[in-house]
Amino acid sequence: MAGDRRFPRPGRGSVAVLRRQFLAWRKAAVSTMLGDLIDPLIMLLALGYGLGGLLPEVDGVTYIVYIAGGLVCMSALWAATFECTFSTYSRLRVQRIWDALLNTPLGLDEVLWAELAWGTLKALKAGIFILLVVVVLDISRQPQLLLVPPVLALAGLTFTALALCFTALARSYDFFIYYFTLLVTPMVFLSGVFFPMDQLPAWLAAAVSILPLAPAAELVRPLLLGQWPAHAGPWLAQLAITASAAIWLMAILMRRRLLR
Repeated sequence: MAGDRRFPRPGRGSVAVLRRQFLAWRKAAVSTMLGDLIDPLIMLLALGYGLGGLLPEVDGVTYIVYIAGGLVCMSALWAATFECTFSTYSRLRVQRIWDALLNTPLGLDEVLWAELAWGTLKALKAGIFILLVVVVLDISRQPQLLLVPPVLALAGLTFTALALCFTALARSYDFFIYYFTLLVTPMVFLSGVFFPMDQLPAWLAAAVSILPLAPAAELVRPLLLGQWPAHAGPWLAQLAITASAAIWLMAILMRRRLLR
């Protein structure tokens, strides 16, 4: 079983695990929602209105409109990453919740899919919060905004699966320094959230475009402008392929850790 390389299969038990996650989260819901909202909101106000007042238009739009699309995706990235690194590791290693779950009729695949779903929901929630701020501040009120949540869901699943791959390898909280330094930080600062990627050297822009935050931002930003994303098919396919590969790898790593 430890050498099982198949793609994880979802099951009905995932719903029960997901419900358990929700009931636990509900006790601290207010503080977590404030965290999802306040940091990106401050960044939106400081950079969008503050720095944006000193900058010319970026790609033909005001800077606050430009940065808003990136911050919606960045919020989803942060929410999924923190949930599926530090929080998942706590459930896995410190609180031993996974051990308790696996001593019931639940299978590991069901627990994995529940964790994937929970991380995706947390990412979706964080992104939608910033999207609501965008609407309230009248930064954008285009009808295409209704298409942003499906994009965030796919991007959130991708962010969640990547974070869980590193959690499967972690032996302490310190291990996550590698993930944040080598993957998350380059995504945040180089993937087109704060400036167009064509400002980077060509080789660096090509490398960064492989990271999932780049296609997410490329898909969401045009929707805020009331436009349809150019090359939407390839960007969506990239996210779907990255998510599938990360889920498959995460399942292998978790089986080696928990079932050997």
